[in-house]
Amino acid sequence: MKHIKYIIFAVTVSVFVSCDTEEFLNPLPDTAVAVDGFFQSDDDVLSGVYGIYDALQGVNSNTVSNIGDANRGVQFEHLLTEHRTDNTRNATLEGSKADFHRYVVNANNVESEDYYASMYEVIFRANNILDFIDVADESNQARYTAEAKFLRAYAYFKLVRMFGAVPLVTSVVGPTDNESLFTRIPEAQVYDQIIVDLEEAASVLDNSSKSRASKAAAQGILAKVYLSLDSPDYTAAQQLCESIINSSNFALEGNFRDVFYNELNDEIIFAVQYETGNSAESQSFSSEFTSSTRAGSEDGQNIVNENLVLDFAAYGGNRTAESYVTFGTSNEVIKFLPEGSDITTSPPSYGSSARDAGNDYIALRYADVLLMHVEAILAGGASTTSAAALASFQAVRDRAGLTATVSTITKEDLLVERRVELAFENQRWFDLLRFGVAESVLSAHSAEMGYVFDARKLLLPIPAREINISGGLLTQNPGY
Repeated sequence: MKHIKYIIFAVTVSVFVSCDTEEFLNPLPDTAVAVDGFFQSDDDVLSGVYGIYDALQGVNSNTVSNIGDANRGVQFEHLLTEHRTDNTRNATLEGSKADFHRYVVNANNVESEDYYASMYEVIFRANNILDFIDVADESNQARYTAEAKFLRAYAYFKLVRMFGAVPLVTSVVGPTDNESLFTRIPEAQVYDQIIVDLEEAASVLDNSSKSRASKAAAQGILAKVYLSLDSPDYTAAQQLCESIINSSNFALEGNFRDVFYNELNDEIIFAVQYETGNSAESQSFSSEFTSSTRAGSEDGQNIVNENLVLDFAAYGGNRTAESYVTFGTSNEVIKFLPEGSDITTSPPSYGSSARDAGNDYIALRYADVLLMHVEAILAGGASTTSAAALASFQAVRDRAGLTATVSTITKEDLLVERRVELAFENQRWFDLLRFGVAESVLSAHSAEMGYVFDARKLLLPIPAREINISGGLLTQNPGY
């Protein structure tokens, strides 16, 4: 039987069909049609590459009437990461978005399901491009391949850390190939594929872009992969970080605020871009971080917990005033204020397009690389006095206005520095896992807040919808 290719219509193509409800994981995404010969030119393949980024960007919820109608890409990621740490919480206890910070997410949670499906849409779009790469001009094939593999690896890296063993699909498959679509593959094998993809990307790409895959982006993500392994490869991670540092292509912004409002600046290594006021290219997570209807019927996500406020007071330096602000009894994130916001008024205002915000999602920046450099040199130990580690650590501290000379860095110093530097950028959850303290930190946090946490909650549930579609072939994580 002739093999059907699932072709992504992106950028220049306006044909749309709805996906069958029983093909949620297999790639018939909303912006795709089953056709055998769409890709005819290099421009078609490039449009398909853009389509992978489009899947990562996701659909602004304001453009759809039902959350199940479209995947949100990374726009729900703060719920699955920051909210499950001691950093932030939802302002209310209503709705499925409030389940994350209380550790009561179940297999029917729509936001978790959306994220899972969104990452697989990235993966399947990447696989589609790789299947048609020979249509592209020969001079572009290596780059397009590297971009697709970088994005596939990026999505799998998210999935494997949040859901554990997941189906590993690296080629176009048919909708009835259940063995490929629904067999969970051991985490170690998923990591092996991630490493292979990122190594190829790093060997091919240059640093000419910050909103598309680059050499440094592949190196930085790969460094984090090596730090995340059950048996971390600290030496490889250190070498990758030093390659980025020594490239002189990146630098810390002098003003911390500029990191977030002077987009694609010298500190940004990889960012997912959005466009203010454009419903097709904007995001709504910026407005969702507000705690009232000031930005339009939002329920207040990423409300800052008091223990993070205390860490900002002790270790934040000038980052504190650019990270959150207190309105009454509510501590709200201000790293991603929509264009036109004015938080000096009472009540604050959030511009004319708050729910169609253009703030970029920052996937990787130079400060993260500097702190990973310290982590790699620390190599799981209790402390370090390495001159190279001190230099990287001091650079981040100096930018924060904390210029006292540091002579020793402990594991605890590094973890709190990462917390205040990268707060609300969806890194804390993964940091706690990597540092081996997630269970202890989250247990203490839960006891303080009156939540119930156990180690099984370190993995999210596999969405029930996917298990049902698989006919039981896809298995559930323990405890759900």
